[in-house]
Amino acid sequence: MQRLGRLWLLWRRPPAAGVAAKNLGVREVASGVSPPGSTSPRALNIFDRDLKRKQKNWAARQPEPMKFDYLKEAVGSQIADRVYDITRNFSLALDVGCGRGYIAQHLNKETVGKFFQVDIAENALKNTLEMEIPTVSVLADEEFLPFKENTFDLVVSSLSLHWVNDLPRALEQDTDEIQVNYPGMFELMEDLQGMGESNCAWNRKALLHRDTMLAAAAVYREMYRNEDGSVPATYQIYYMIGWKYHDSQARPAERGSATVSFGELGKINNLMSQGKKSQ
Repeated sequence: MQRLGRLWLLWRRPPAAGVAAKNLGVREVASGVSPPGSTSPRALNIFDRDLKRKQKNWAARQPEPMKFDYLKEAVGSQIADRVYDITRNFSLALDVGCGRGYIAQHLNKETVGKFFQVDIAENALKNTLEMEIPTVSVLADEEFLPFKENTFDLVVSSLSLHWVNDLPRALEQDTDEIQVNYPGMFELMEDLQGMGESNCAWNRKALLHRDTMLAAAAVYREMYRNEDGSVPATYQIYYMIGWKYHDSQARPAERGSATVSFGELGKINNLMSQGKKSQ
């Protein structure tokens, strides 16, 4: 993946708030913060990128792709909220692995002037959601971006980088967890296929025997069943937003320019209290 110029990275601990479920039946969605996990090793050429393109194209061709969009909608909205937290506007932004435009639909022209949306699946780009800001759709693999260095002011990505073979270790920070409760394991697998999120690892098994699937479903239900009979699946979400420095943003003071020591800061409350008493 090409470097996109000097980026300022924003890592935010997401709020432990609930996320509304849409078209889920008994698929109930909840959100929370996971504890820090172990580091993930860098790996190369694990995933079949051509298969991932076919999976995402198949999912985008379905008559009701929005039936499986609940997770990507929720994450896209939360990423847009984090963009709004940055007190500046961006003239040119990039969404790496945009899908149907789950982030762009939540942004406005006052925040982003022009939005480039890149995805490996042409059918996803043909079926993008309605949005306010001007967009440019680019068909490209996330591993080989066709842009020059230092092109964009803002770079975002949502639920796409987990299929990239060479992923930087920077994604080892604290994650968001979204739990969805399914009627059973087969409904979970159906939704993953509908999202275009089926396994594409080179070492995947081409076919699992029906008896194996039934046994796995029974074990899964026995081990993880909720009180209402549903079974949970937990999605770990990594958030990263990169943006380029702008003169409108405040710069940190130069080292050694402080006029008050940390020791004196502790006396501020006492000085303020004395001032109020003398008034």
